[in-house]
Amino acid sequence: MTQPGRPAGPSPETEAVVLTAALELLLTEGAVSLSAQRLHAATGVSRSTIYRHWPTPREVLSALIRVAPRRAAALSGKVGPDLHAEVDVLCDRLRDKPVDGFLQAIVAGAAWDATLAELRRRYVDDLLAPFRTALAPTGLSGPALEDAVSAIVAPLLLDALLLNRPAARERAHRTVDTVLDGLRQ
Repeated sequence: MTQPGRPAGPSPETEAVVLTAALELLLTEGAVSLSAQRLHAATGVSRSTIYRHWPTPREVLSALIRVAPRRAAALSGKVGPDLHAEVDVLCDRLRDKPVDGFLQAIVAGAAWDATLAELRRRYVDDLLAPFRTALAPTGLSGPALEDAVSAIVAPLLLDALLLNRPAARERAHRTVDTVLDGLRQ
């Protein structure tokens, strides 16, 4: 038996309209633009619907992270080639406006809204996860695994977030080789 009342979540069409507009606003105006009033003006979806499903900018960002495509390279089980493939995927993602722009906006947003820091961590963690997976056959764990992942990824994020330049793919490939050489010793 079906209970009368409002559905638990937005319809797929409403969600697509609101989140598409939210991403565009985020990329052009930053996280501060994700208010219900601004989303209503951009989409025509009622403010009450937006407030019900995405009551804060944090909820909008969380929904965007949830629906963001996660791309990873196909793993061969060979650590070196897998890490190189993951570097290429991350460099491509950081070059593409949605990922680069989203990452910049969520980092900036976390500066004015401490609740966004957890979302920033979650989003970055999603970017790092394929590197952890590719390094799994080495047996690394804990801090040693995180150090290896950071050594490879941190310079790419530095390029994208702080230096506003394309991720240095060739340097990242050299870093992978350096990390792997260190593991062999």
